[in-house]
Amino acid sequence: MNILFIGDIVGQSGRSIVFNLLDRIKKEYNIDFVIANGENSAHGKGITTKIYNQLLACGVNCITLGNHAFSKLEILNNIDNLDCLVRPINLDREKDRGKGYRYFDVNGLRIGVINVMGNVFMYGVSVSPFEAIRKLLYEDKIKQRDKLDIIFVDIHAEATSEKIIFANYFKNQINVVVGTHTHIQTADERMIENTAYISDVGMCGAYNSIIGRDIDESIEAFVYKNKTHYTVAEGDAIFSAVVIEIDDLTKKTKNIKRIQIRP
Repeated sequence: MNILFIGDIVGQSGRSIVFNLLDRIKKEYNIDFVIANGENSAHGKGITTKIYNQLLACGVNCITLGNHAFSKLEILNNIDNLDCLVRPINLDREKDRGKGYRYFDVNGLRIGVINVMGNVFMYGVSVSPFEAIRKLLYEDKIKQRDKLDIIFVDIHAEATSEKIIFANYFKNQINVVVGTHTHIQTADERMIENTAYISDVGMCGAYNSIIGRDIDESIEAFVYKNKTHYTVAEGDAIFSAVVIEIDDLTKKTKNIKRIQIRP
């Protein structure tokens, strides 16, 4: 089985490049299942039901979120009806809304997709990602209870060290750990024993930008400390993703490969 994970989709540019390239990427890499982080897909913060449906229509099977999960009130009101959307399991806000993990049956295998937020330099986290996932795996025993063949985790976190510690702590118990949130693709994809890992998948968004944000507006805010309105950058986008190969018979992860397509 080949799983494609698409890094943070940022604004219109990010959505457009996913719409334009996804079919080609799926054919080129013989993809069976597609996961995308969509927490920045609506004007850089959050997601809407319309965008959720557009991503599914273009070939995405599951959408993970992050710290901007509930930035759009409309998604908060509808999230319980969106079966392919996963919000961080340890997000403090609206803990009873939505799901922190979802199950998908693909080619005779059952995949569990989990979304969790890091604790370092992040806000609105109820418990650490270690505590949240440890409870899910050991106390709730989701793998045995729900007969999961593959466990996939999107850890939405700021600190690279926290992500690497997380992957090493849960190695061989989780098939795939991918990092999101920082929007810059890291060149450290690797196998940590039987767990595929990368610190950050990167983003799909305007290439000439500050991690998807307008350059001039960012300079005004960061350098001159002027109060500005968050502006998503426009223009040609970069496409960042990873492909993970899993053995259908042993259910063990075999390989992880980076994809980065620049304008």
